[in-house]
Amino acid sequence: MNSRIVWFIAGSAAGVYATAKARRAAYRLSTPGLVDQAAALGLGLRAFGGELRDGMEVRERAIAHQLAGGPADDIDLLRLEAEHTHETRPTEGQT
Repeated sequence: MNSRIVWFIAGSAAGVYATAKARRAAYRLSTPGLVDQAAALGLGLRAFGGELRDGMEVRERAIAHQLAGGPADDIDLLRLEAEHTHETRPTEGQT
């Protein structure tokens, strides 16, 4: 008698689990589910791009520190950027 109760509970739990999995799979293949997945992909790509930009900025600061030969804080970076833009930017009489 006890084994029948155990098997009944195990079968009920397996049925609930299979039903939940089937509902999730059906939603993922429906139009709203596909829209949600596309939105999640776009969000992931934007987050990846942000992380990539942050990493590039950290690397640029490290390179500026190596080229300056001293501590690279924000003031030094602004000075280096100002010097660089004055050298590469043409003045009004030049084209």
